[in-house]
Amino acid sequence: MVRGAIAIDAEIREKAYKKGEELTGGLNLNSNAQMLKWIEEQEGGKPKSLGKSARADLKAEGTTEQVREFLELKDIVSKTSVRKYEAMQETACSDNRARGMFKFYGANRTGRWSGCGIQLQNLPQNHIEDLEVARQFVRQANATALKLFYENPSEVLSQLIRTAFVAEKGHRLIVADFSAIEARVISWLAEEEWRMDVFANGGDIYCASASEMFKVPVEKHGVNKELRVKGKIAELACGYGGGVSALKAFGADKMGLSDSEMEAIIKKWRKSNPQICQFWRIMECCAKKVIKTGTKKYCHKGIAFEYQDNFLFVTLPSGRKISYYKPEIAVDKSNHEYLTYEGSLQSGNGWGRNSTWGGKLVENIVQAVARDCLAVAMLKLDSAGYKIIMHVHDEVIMEMPEGVGSLEEVLEMMSQPIYWADGLKLTAEGYETAYYKKE
Repeated sequence: MVRGAIAIDAEIREKAYKKGEELTGGLNLNSNAQMLKWIEEQEGGKPKSLGKSARADLKAEGTTEQVREFLELKDIVSKTSVRKYEAMQETACSDNRARGMFKFYGANRTGRWSGCGIQLQNLPQNHIEDLEVARQFVRQANATALKLFYENPSEVLSQLIRTAFVAEKGHRLIVADFSAIEARVISWLAEEEWRMDVFANGGDIYCASASEMFKVPVEKHGVNKELRVKGKIAELACGYGGGVSALKAFGADKMGLSDSEMEAIIKKWRKSNPQICQFWRIMECCAKKVIKTGTKKYCHKGIAFEYQDNFLFVTLPSGRKISYYKPEIAVDKSNHEYLTYEGSLQSGNGWGRNSTWGGKLVENIVQAVARDCLAVAMLKLDSAGYKIIMHVHDEVIMEMPEGVGSLEEVLEMMSQPIYWADGLKLTAEGYETAYYKKE
């Protein structure tokens, strides 16, 4: 399948380059400078960029047919996710298994695992329904059939990447992941009771959040169902203090929401979640006090702050610690104090001093606690004889012989209470499959 995908991708790209040259009079699709100039000649205006989002915006703005066709060709040759197949080919051992794909404690702030090699932590999702038909075409390297059945073969190749991971003969994969674990953890840590009740009763947090925000009943497939999407983007963007830009990062503007509507959503969410907002302030206050006094500060749920040997340590409920190097309190032009620490710059440009605040501290703590919940579950599963071959974010992928183990047992084990997290309600969902995919 990997060889077929690489062959089809090469054929698609070759034709795209050729068509692009014909369309533009011999220009190179890889030369942004040439392409920007050509678009300016066609449209009378020069785009600032030809990045993925910029191309999508240009197509949505009603460009000429020629420019739209060019942008679609540019989409094809710019697609990088198909390189995963090449990484698989380069990584596979003689038995066609990939090893060494995870780096323990790869995320230095939260302690989460990170990816190596194929980079399994950022695989594209799949949305096409007939996965097996598409997989068969790719295994046969049948580009003609793929083009006949699908409008965008490059996108299909991208969506099939997960399915290249298969169980060995006589085995199947059991895939299980925690349900809304970050929302559950932050609700538990902040003691936001109405949210805890939603989880305890098996409710949908997006519907419940929308209902709490707009003070009307919201059902996923029923009354006021259109409000659920606003509850969802609010949950994803606002839990760590995000504003309008955070909502836009989750596509709120693409849904047609104006800045004023987004600001209203943020206000409604914060009004509905006073304990979480207070939790941001408590964490920031504790960090500042410890940096100033050097005295250890105990908080609730087993969280504690202490300063030692140039590090600000935060003890988690599990007993594990996360750290910030050389923390300081700086003052801005408005005489407002804020936290800084040394580390890899968030811009990705080397080492330097980063700023942070309560919402970001809470994000690190929540994700670190979620990581520890996953670690507990993995140890339980391993002890019960389940062979874990991958784990992606809050999801565990196990390879088991046919007839050995069950999805039901895995979900039950992942939903068991954790001794250091009294009151945290965990549930998991999953499926069994011959090949990896996103349900």
